[in-house]
Amino acid sequence: MRTIAFVRNERREMSDDNWDDFVSTIELADDVPSAALRGLDEFSHVEIVFFASLAQNVPPGPWHRHPRGNTAWPDVGIFAQRNKDRPNRLMLSIVALERVDKRSLVVRGLDAINDTQVLDIKPVYSWSGPRSELRVAKWSEELGENYF
Repeated sequence: MRTIAFVRNERREMSDDNWDDFVSTIELADDVPSAALRGLDEFSHVEIVFFASLAQNVPPGPWHRHPRGNTAWPDVGIFAQRNKDRPNRLMLSIVALERVDKRSLVVRGLDAINDTQVLDIKPVYSWSGPRSELRVAKWSEELGENYF
């Protein structure tokens, strides 16, 4: 893995909600040419793959838990959750692309804190999402009510 960019925003501490309140700039690493962003401005959304460096590895973190410690929600495995404490601490977010500059892009809704390492940037194609109706756990809908 190599870091291709860094997140720059005002969010300095890990928190779970209100990510749409923050605009993030993703600055390319010095060894990534600006041409790598060519054509990205034609898209409304991008997927950002990043590394949650301040999260806890699993293990020693739990392989299952109540999401956010909420015992009203079921005790589910790590792979039924999107929390930051994961086996490899890899994260993925689909974000709104506000603009592309020469060596950076500005996005809204990225759930990453300042200085987070970005591992990849991918455009969201109209056909790249689910091709059938989504089925989700009821608790996950409650969890997401204030996330963005």
